[in-house]
Amino acid sequence: MKPFSLVPVFLVVIVCSTSTPAAKNDQPSTDIFGFRDSAAELTTESRFLAVPDAKLAETHLRILTRVPHMAGTAEDRATADYVAEKFRAAGLDTEIDEYKVWMNYPANISVDMTSPAGVAMHGPTRERVSNDPYQDDPRVVVPFSSMSPSGNVEADVVYANYGTPDDFDKLEKLKVDVRGKIVLVRYGQNFRGVKVFVAQQHGAAGVIIYSDPADDGWPRGDKYPDGPWRPDTGVQRGSVGYMFEFPGDPTTPGIASVPSLTASQRISPQQSAQMPKIPVTPISYHDAWPILQHLSGPDSPREWQGALPFTYHVGPGPSRLKLHLEQNYQYRTLWDVVGRIPGAESPDQWVVAGNHRDAWVYGAVDPNSGTAAMLEAVHGIGDLLHSGWRPKRTLVFCSWDGEEEGLMGSTEWVEQHESQLANSPAYFNVDVAVSGPRFGASAVPSLKQFIRDVTKSVPSPRGGTVYEQWQKASQPESPSTQSPSESVSENRRSPAAQVGNDVPVGDLGSGSDYTAFLQHLGVPSADMSSSGPYGVYHSTFDDFTWFKKFADPDFVYEQEMARLFGLEALRMADAEVLPYNYEEYGKEVEAYLDAARKRAEDKLSPQALDFGPVDNAAHRFEAAGAKILTKQKNPPASVDRLNEVLLAAERSLLIPEGLPHRPWYRHAIYAPGEYTGYAAVVIPGVNEALDKGDVERAREELTALTAALDRAAKMLETSR
Repeated sequence: MKPFSLVPVFLVVIVCSTSTPAAKNDQPSTDIFGFRDSAAELTTESRFLAVPDAKLAETHLRILTRVPHMAGTAEDRATADYVAEKFRAAGLDTEIDEYKVWMNYPANISVDMTSPAGVAMHGPTRERVSNDPYQDDPRVVVPFSSMSPSGNVEADVVYANYGTPDDFDKLEKLKVDVRGKIVLVRYGQNFRGVKVFVAQQHGAAGVIIYSDPADDGWPRGDKYPDGPWRPDTGVQRGSVGYMFEFPGDPTTPGIASVPSLTASQRISPQQSAQMPKIPVTPISYHDAWPILQHLSGPDSPREWQGALPFTYHVGPGPSRLKLHLEQNYQYRTLWDVVGRIPGAESPDQWVVAGNHRDAWVYGAVDPNSGTAAMLEAVHGIGDLLHSGWRPKRTLVFCSWDGEEEGLMGSTEWVEQHESQLANSPAYFNVDVAVSGPRFGASAVPSLKQFIRDVTKSVPSPRGGTVYEQWQKASQPESPSTQSPSESVSENRRSPAAQVGNDVPVGDLGSGSDYTAFLQHLGVPSADMSSSGPYGVYHSTFDDFTWFKKFADPDFVYEQEMARLFGLEALRMADAEVLPYNYEEYGKEVEAYLDAARKRAEDKLSPQALDFGPVDNAAHRFEAAGAKILTKQKNPPASVDRLNEVLLAAERSLLIPEGLPHRPWYRHAIYAPGEYTGYAAVVIPGVNEALDKGDVERAREELTALTAALDRAAKMLETSR
């Protein structure tokens, strides 16, 4: 979904996994952080791990991807009913929550090349390969950009590489004016909505986004159907809404878009900060080929050269396009499926685990590899329920709708249930669950060790535990030949400050359904995936045939992800003491501040900003985290107050007034970047002020960050 990071790949031998939890020499530790006596929990977990089934996961995926099921369609509703049926069969109290959201379907989309004379291109070309059983379904939606306005534009073309601010700065240095032009950009480096936002800021009349083969096509390996990479006509659909302003329904920022909402309670789409003002649509590299081939002007900077067999120029012209977009905008219904298991001891503490279900077309990898894994996790939880087990805290499993259009189903649900989520210990997300064998995860620092510990208790199809395979793949000597677009889930994962020698767990930016939980409400969150070469993202070809052939032929990684996903929810729901690590959190914040200080010295005068107070606050936070960690490992007879403090600490990092110019985002430590969209910007108030060279704003944001860290430290100190 968001191709811009480099991650390693390696050769694996796939070993068929049975439903047994682990070999004798791979048994989990007998000591689980958060439990005084782990024996009962280990018995419960062993029973759970034996249940998720690879063949049943295959059945789920086949059914969920039988037909295209874009959000809001009848086919989408059918997948909701299927998930609800499985939740109920497992014993979950299940309901389908409806929301009415503003979103578009394509009515008429065309891209025609009108110059130079004699060169014909009429797009978008229908997606076709030599042999795919799913590609001819009439319900396959024409490639389009969600949240684009309608529009008719005819103009010369300018090529702007990935459409980053730096790319537009280079065009200015080349004396290439994009005002009134159609800007052609390629996928990669940043979120597609950011490309449109930057082009709009520079006066472009429209935007075309294409997938260059250099990023996810033939230079990476064989293209589909012979290999996993993007074929010539494959197109990446996607939302171009400005989700870095706020996610969810563009007409209801901060409030739930329930069906009873009146027009007066909404803002108009034209006033929404989330909606682009210029038309945009995606095309394949098959259609981009003649456009790029017939551009003149200066040679593009050499790092802008893609893999098409000619020198790229930046234009403008003589390539000229006529862009005609008719969008059908309406308030459409979304269906979130929510299954609950009431907690026996702390029912007001909701441990939430979720995955989105809607897809641009079939969505085998994105998202239904995650839905299949979730259903098998629920299958395992259901087996425990039928045996008489009950969780200490309430477990909530959620199948979100409308994620692809802008994280709509999860955001609206979070906004509706803000008060009930005040005591939520965690949100666990799985989205692009399986596209290959390489495990990775992202989390807030307080949950990073918890995620590592969970992976130590789950067997890997390649032998040993998931943790052991993850550790091997994280070694510096591991091959690093993966492309920037290989794994969408990795592209959401921002590199973290490495404060220890353990396997790295990334930072959370945005791009999936944890966003509202963490960055609006301060619920500690985590995301995970098992990734590999994945060139068919958001195209027709992300279907069951591709998945079965290239992602997980025996569905053993689906089984692995079901076990991991269920185990993290199960363990958090049953823990006596919440298994957070705020000492690691404090160390990472200190590393973020060290990097920000160096940036400030480079961009401003060394004396421009005083980091002394915020450094003191971060050290205080780390010290308080270390002290409470000791207490967590040796808890008092009653842990109620200790857990209250641990729950409140993450919320203390929220800034009540939100981030500058985008108040929906309230977390002082993590937010999606204004110019990245998916990748996390750490200590965002400070770093984005530095990006702009705004000294006064940077001082204000340092003060706000200091206050947040002091609040969190003070909260942790109250456990003494």
